[in-house]
Amino acid sequence: MRKLLVRLRDDAGMTTAEYAVGTLAAVAFAAALLKVVSSEKVTAALSAVISRALG
Repeated sequence: MRKLLVRLRDDAGMTTAEYAVGTLAAVAFAAALLKVVSSEKVTAALSAVISRALG
């Protein structure tokens, strides 16, 4: 009985639901980052930096 209680209280890793929530959060963050990086201002700034670096 004691082993079972220890096992039930053990939080060694994420459960399936936590993985799902973590995955959704990562996807939402990636989508927001993609939107920011693909905006006109950021694209122009990155292009200017690359142009300066290449000469």
